[in-house]
Amino acid sequence: MTYKRILTIQDISCVGQCSLTVALPILSACGLETAILPSAVLSTHTAGFSGYTFRDLTDDMPSIKDHWVKENIKFDGIYTGYLGSTQQIDYVIDIANATNKEGALLIVDPAMADHGNLYPGFDMEFVEAMKGLCVKADYVIPNITEAAFLTGIEYKEKYDREYIDSILNKFSEMGVKNVIFTGISYEEGKTGVVVYEDGNYSYYQHDFLPNSCHGTGDIYASAFVGALTGGKSAYEAAKIAADYTVECIKATAEEENHWYGAKFEPVLGKLIEMLR
Repeated sequence: MTYKRILTIQDISCVGQCSLTVALPILSACGLETAILPSAVLSTHTAGFSGYTFRDLTDDMPSIKDHWVKENIKFDGIYTGYLGSTQQIDYVIDIANATNKEGALLIVDPAMADHGNLYPGFDMEFVEAMKGLCVKADYVIPNITEAAFLTGIEYKEKYDREYIDSILNKFSEMGVKNVIFTGISYEEGKTGVVVYEDGNYSYYQHDFLPNSCHGTGDIYASAFVGALTGGKSAYEAAKIAADYTVECIKATAEEENHWYGAKFEPVLGKLIEMLR
């Protein structure tokens, strides 16, 4: 297999097991040369910590891209996570156009909302900009809240297959190519992932674990990207990412007071075995 280089663009939360501190080791464990472009640097993530520091790196992104172009640095794919502004979304599109190899993938985790609400600091202008990025992407990895905002369909906590199909159909109408739809539950005690690829629907179901952990979305997206870029089909990658995320949540449950993130590191070996 060709040794592939992938770029991931998202923030660094120095403590808290999310964003780039999750993406870099997981993608590396998947056998990929992993380049990073931090959108911001925070002392910790924002969920449960107070008084954290924040350094916006938006203004650095164009000059970093220009240097890569000068050095003829190219990527086999770009994977985006949390982006802090519409300006950063515009820069991501420019970076992809300038540095992606022919046939390279653009994979977008539209990390902007959960539990029916946008994250603090985001508004509908940001949602509109994110729509534009999702249309350009080869794969989009939303949760149900993000999917509702992106499609303009009312968010529902309780839903059925017909509701999910309406969201997927709207994505298709928008021109979104492929959707990896996470956290979809049709049965109590179960959850799963919908893979909507080239208009075809498939579903992988697994047990729902009640102990939620911050950063599991980043873990899932990173494992999916790593498996897909490494040659797995979208369904295989979605399944591997789901199974690995479950293992991370189980490992975290064994640790008392580990509230700020998921223990993904001790089970990286299981991810490597799954990829084999």
